[in-house]
Amino acid sequence: MTGVLVNGQSNDTLSVFDRGLHYGDGVFETLKVVDGQVVLLEQHLQRLQMGCERLRIPQPPVEALVRDINTLAKAENKAVIKILVTRGAGGRGYRMPKSITSNRIVICYEFPHFPPDNYRQGVKIRLCDGRVSPNTALAGIKHLNRLEQVLARSEWQDESIAEGLMMDPQGYIIEGTMSNVFLVSRGRLLTPDLTSCGVAGIMRQQVLDTAQDLGINFDIRSVQIEDLLTANEIFLTNSVIDIWPVRVIEGIPNRRHGSIEYQIGPITEQIMGTLYRGCS
Repeated sequence: MTGVLVNGQSNDTLSVFDRGLHYGDGVFETLKVVDGQVVLLEQHLQRLQMGCERLRIPQPPVEALVRDINTLAKAENKAVIKILVTRGAGGRGYRMPKSITSNRIVICYEFPHFPPDNYRQGVKIRLCDGRVSPNTALAGIKHLNRLEQVLARSEWQDESIAEGLMMDPQGYIIEGTMSNVFLVSRGRLLTPDLTSCGVAGIMRQQVLDTAQDLGINFDIRSVQIEDLLTANEIFLTNSVIDIWPVRVIEGIPNRRHGSIEYQIGPITEQIMGTLYRGCS
């Protein structure tokens, strides 16, 4: 960790009465820093605003938030910025206080080390037992309650497995524990519909915009395990990893050896090439 600002002040403490601690009452964003500049900052701030509006949390002043971000990012060659906005300190009980001041927290972390083969050869992932609960009021936003993802990530300790895919209670593929997922089948790009649950990632939208620019047909719809079986290419996205092609998925039910293997195909390569020129 290289720096923390709480409401613009160099500080790493927060009131024990903060509703973010008690109820997960808040939102967050995770951003990449390259050469002192935050990648896709405007898009992250727009989603943060949407999350605050959906949860009816007073949004911190954008100018102050940008100032905090730039203060921590400007000296970094490569880093990760995390923004958290909580509803603030309130009394006991779920009822929202009538008058409350939200808290903004900006943290700068060292950039994690990812093996180069994650990009060149693809990653091994698994299908998780843990499910993502449907809730249209929370779908799309990055709220602070991530217990479903925490429990899903606890299902494996094998360092060779980079990520896990999560389904909803009906068995539809929704997302990874920390990523969005894309499939390529018969030349079409496919990503799960997130109307009822899941996080609408910034990099996910970048991929969809890029596909449209490149003339790649895509669908946003429900994704089943059968779609994994028929896909030619699969890749994962988030704002820190950018894009990881998938080499193997383990834990597939009713599948010999319980796994599926994939190649890094032309559509994945085309999208990676375009986005890395603009984002990395």
